[in-house]
Amino acid sequence: MPDLNPLIWWARLLALPNESRTKTIAMAFIVSGICALLVSSAAVLLAPMRDANLAAEREARLAAMLESMPGLADIVAQYGADSLETVVVDLETGEPTDIDPATFDIAAAAEVPETSSIIPGEADIAGLGRIADLAPIHILREDGELRLVILPISAVGYQSTIRAHLALEGDLNTVAGLSIIEQGETPGLGARIEEPAWQALWPGKELAGDDGEIRLSVVRGRATSAFEVDGITGATRTGNAITAAIHFWLGDYGFDDVLANLRQGAGLQ
Repeated sequence: MPDLNPLIWWARLLALPNESRTKTIAMAFIVSGICALLVSSAAVLLAPMRDANLAAEREARLAAMLESMPGLADIVAQYGADSLETVVVDLETGEPTDIDPATFDIAAAAEVPETSSIIPGEADIAGLGRIADLAPIHILREDGELRLVILPISAVGYQSTIRAHLALEGDLNTVAGLSIIEQGETPGLGARIEEPAWQALWPGKELAGDDGEIRLSVVRGRATSAFEVDGITGATRTGNAITAAIHFWLGDYGFDDVLANLRQGAGLQ
């Protein structure tokens, strides 16, 4: 009857010469098994810490974004920051996905053909060429009622790609704020879009008319209606880029279906 004592088998294995193929294969399996066990154990044990770090990173990014948007931090505080959620949506369907926003990079996704789409020339008013198929949005509700939606928008300006967050109130037509998060426009001219004084001109502006057509734009000179924002002297092309970003991202290739679902109270709950 064979001896099943594992210690005896281990002793016999160690007694084999080092050049033994059996000993080499057995030791390789043993080492790989131990490594796999250590890695899987570490993944399980560190999972709570990883999740906490991801949550902290999301909160830090959101806090930085809100601080950069005049008045928005106060709005969120008024309704309760715990009701603000981030969702990655499918731009084609307007529906939410199960992708973790902390792991999604919209700029990186736009560079990969498998996760992005080319915009036809006549529709590419923002000059982006290609955009990601998915996008993260921020939604604030109070007692189930929509209060605020924050959308990422972008367009090619005079010297750079301008990226911003556009916040809409619960009616999805009144602007709560605009925050420029990335730009490389001409200092003293187009770069002034980052100035708080200019961004403070946006709250209360209206997005579309009664016919649903997007009318909001940055104009040359002074605004004369609720659909206009003062332009910056000497920065017409930068202002045009902001206008293009709004019209593109709230149109058919952007968040049009997402906003439609929100208006109907479907999907993004």
